[in-house]
Amino acid sequence: MEYIESLRLFRTIVEVRNFRRAGEMMDLSPSVVSRGIASLEARLGTRLFHRSTRQFSLTEAAERFYEGCCRVLDDLDCLEADAASHGRLPAGVLRLVAHTTATLTWLAPLISSFKRKHPNISLDVTLTERPVDLTADGYDLGIVLPFMLATDLAVTRLLHRLPLVIVTTEAYLTRRARPRHPADLAEHVFVTVPPSMHKPCITFRMQHEDVTVPINYEISSNNPVFNRDIILGGFGIGLLPETLVEQDIKTGRLIRLLEEFEIADTLAEVRLAYIGRAMLPAKVRAFIDHAAEFLEQRAQASAIAG
Repeated sequence: MEYIESLRLFRTIVEVRNFRRAGEMMDLSPSVVSRGIASLEARLGTRLFHRSTRQFSLTEAAERFYEGCCRVLDDLDCLEADAASHGRLPAGVLRLVAHTTATLTWLAPLISSFKRKHPNISLDVTLTERPVDLTADGYDLGIVLPFMLATDLAVTRLLHRLPLVIVTTEAYLTRRARPRHPADLAEHVFVTVPPSMHKPCITFRMQHEDVTVPINYEISSNNPVFNRDIILGGFGIGLLPETLVEQDIKTGRLIRLLEEFEIADTLAEVRLAYIGRAMLPAKVRAFIDHAAEFLEQRAQASAIAG
């Protein structure tokens, strides 16, 4: 397998989180997929995946390599697209669906900056927190959390990870002992998202491997704002985006728990989703490139400010 194709295979495996499905999408047999990844690992001199019969995860080296791999492949795809459509400006209507809460603080600036850069593109934006089928629902692109994709055919690209925090109230802790270790969460009640969105568990990044802790809940909803309000009423513990509760934490209305343990959960992954990479319309390619650049600049500005 050629090096560029092995990079495409690696990217696809990371994005669909499955070796077999990646092979099917690229029309490759399981043996070719295995040899391709083994060859890439040999070339890089490092392991890229932790694999077992029950678990699949990226190594730290793979997480770093993935971002650069995407940039290289996207630049190559862009060069090919430019050569095929030289002189044609992106135009038309771009239909975009986005997760309401996950994009609350940055979607409007993203859309505004994109529109200024591409005045010939009109935008039709839908905000939702339900699963979507990009093709059936007629969307060009989605800015989504993993549970929202109703089809395995979508290609996804990680835009950024929402920092998640575990929070509760003083009122709740007067009735239950404060958890000191992730294992203690088994004795507590959560307000969380329904199982159709995410399994009732939290994954922590421990010293040698990720550890998943099951949780109990009595109230669930698909809306983090609603969940925060229920938690504020003293009904349990929640795993919520930090940006949603940072003011409540500053004022003491909510208390952070288990701060010393790193949360490593796919619930926090905000991904750009679209159907296929080949022959993408110019308007779609333009938005993909702009979104990646916008969020990278935003992350750099946040790091400097921090």
